[in-house]
Formats: sequence, structure tokens, C-alpha cells
Amino acid sequence: MKQKKKIVVFTGAGVSADSGITTFRDSDGLWANYRIEDVCTAEAIKRNRAQVIEFYNMRRKESLTKRPNAGHIAIAQMEQWADVCVITQNVDNLHEQAGSTNIVHLHGELMKLRSEVNPELVYDINEGWEQGLDDRGEDGELLRPNIVFFGEDVPMFDIASRIVEQADILIVVGTSLVVYPAAALVYFVRDKQVPIYLVDPGTPDISKISNPLTHIKERGAIGVPQLVEQLRAELECEE
Repeated sequence: MKQKKKIVVFTGAGVSADSGITTFRDSDGLWANYRIEDVCTAEAIKRNRAQVIEFYNMRRKESLTKRPNAGHIAIAQMEQWADVCVITQNVDNLHEQAGSTNIVHLHGELMKLRSEVNPELVYDINEGWEQGLDDRGEDGELLRPNIVFFGEDVPMFDIASRIVEQADILIVVGTSLVVYPAAALVYFVRDKQVPIYLVDPGTPDISKISNPLTHIKERGAIGVPQLVEQLRAELECEE
């Protein structure tokens, strides 16, 4: 039996935008009323804990009304015929809802909390969306959103880079390729002949990518299903 191709899918905010989840670059939605410095830094939660907790509670409440779009679903369906790993900058769980089973969250997970002191103590929010202001972990320390705030290290980056090194195909969806270190993942492919497919209606920075590159200028919900069907057909022809 022929070994399945290793397909790594690197997703950014654009893949969830078609599900109605806004980002800090949008001019509307939750982020429009807050500065990043006030809700997404370690200093902010020390300075105004109540505001940060309230903001992420609202984000969770919003996320519970969203569903995976055609892009998420197409990515999950690739597992039927390929060895797929999703590396995402997104903190939502729409990839999980769509059925993807191998996911690395670079920037944390919205539906989880962690100890402010021990990042290894992580807890699921099993019901609802609300974190209490004084919720504490088993270590007795206050809990915070399990989010990688701006300025903090990205603990999953090394794992993600090793996954990209093993890719036979790299698909990049809905990311501007300007948020580092995550954007650097596209340079970790082991072989300069590994094809990279970029699905994004905008103009991400691709100036330093030397691999064979195909840019599909569509939103994720449109471009990803098209690409997945194309790849499935091509791989079937190789068998």
C-alpha cells in the first residue's frame, strides 16, 4: 500500500473569517473597541485583570455562535486520503469542530484556561463561556486565558517547525505572513522542491519563498475546497 502524502496546513485568521470571527485587523467586531495593549499582553492582565477576563469571555461567547465553513471542512476531509497536520494561529476550535484530528495551536486555545504561574496547568472550559474573575487552578494561582499574548514566547513553535520539515505539501491559508515567529514556518520545509499552495485573496509577503508556489487568490471557504479537490485528483493519478 502506497504511503500517504504528508500535507501540512498552516492557517491564519482568514480561514475563520468566513465563519464570522473577526480579528484585531478588522474595523468592526470585538477588537474595534479595544487596544491590543489593553487586552492581549501580560502587562494588561496585571494592570486591569477584569477588563482582560471580560474581553475573552466575550470572545468565547461569540465563538460559540460560529460554525466551521467549507474551508475547515475541506481540510478535515483530506484526512481520508492524506496524512494531514493542521498548524493554526487561530485560537478558536473550528478545525476541531470540522473534524480535523491532528492540530497544533500556535497561539493558544480560547476555550481553555491556564495557571498564571505554571503554563503546564491547563484546564478546559467544559460548559459555557465564562471565566470567573477569581478562578484559580489546583496550584492555588489565578487562572488566565490560555492565549499566547503579544510579546510572549510561542511554546509550540519548535514542534510546528519540525512538522513543517516533514511536509510533502504545504498549504498556507488566510495569513498575512507578517506575524512572527509563526510566519517563519514557511521557510522550514526540508526540500526546496516541496510545493507550497497559498490561499488568500490578499497579497501576503511571499518575496522570500523559494519553493514552487501557487497563489490562489480566493477566500478560504472558496479556495480551499477547490485546492483540496485538485490535490486529491492529482494524487490519485500518481497511484
